[in-house]
Amino acid sequence: MKYIKKGSEPKELTEWKGLANENWQPSYNDLRNPEKSLVKTALMEEQGYICCYCEQELIATDSHIEHFLPQDSYPEKALDFSNLLCSCQDKIKKGEPRHCGNLKGDDELSISPLDEDCEKYFKYTYDGYIEPVDEKARTTIKKLGLDIIKLNAQRRDAIEPFIDSLLTEDELMEFVSAYLNKVDGRYQPFYTTIKFLFG
Repeated sequence: MKYIKKGSEPKELTEWKGLANENWQPSYNDLRNPEKSLVKTALMEEQGYICCYCEQELIATDSHIEHFLPQDSYPEKALDFSNLLCSCQDKIKKGEPRHCGNLKGDDELSISPLDEDCEKYFKYTYDGYIEPVDEKARTTIKKLGLDIIKLNAQRRDAIEPFIDSLLTEDELMEFVSAYLNKVDGRYQPFYTTIKFLFG
């Protein structure tokens, strides 16, 4: 889980909410395109095109707007840009394991990617496993499915090029530095895994 520094609300969302009147109050269920897609794009850009929870690459057609504080419990936060994130997995294919926002549903989390210190709660192993540093982290991992086989394998695949024995220490540091740089507004997948192990 990488820290996400929230930016300003997209002007299109602000303007749309500004249309409120005595006969109509904006709600998340009323949010449609083009405003909804512009919000999602803004969230993806803000996150460097990685999932707010697992950090795999975000794909526009297989991701969704996530409410960190659930809409059911916090209806007043449903259109608050500071509560919105972008999570992977929009529509689940048959047999595909659920994780991240799709698995979280209306649960609340103790650790938020909006907290600057969120990264300190998780450790990673060279074989791709995520480990909690305390009970809050253990619960967060479980609620988001961050330790499922699929994500462990994807993290292992991201790690593998860094453990090539042919790299000198200087080459490894250069490789890590390049990986952790945001290029064209994008982070590489599993940023905090590489940062934890090699950064």
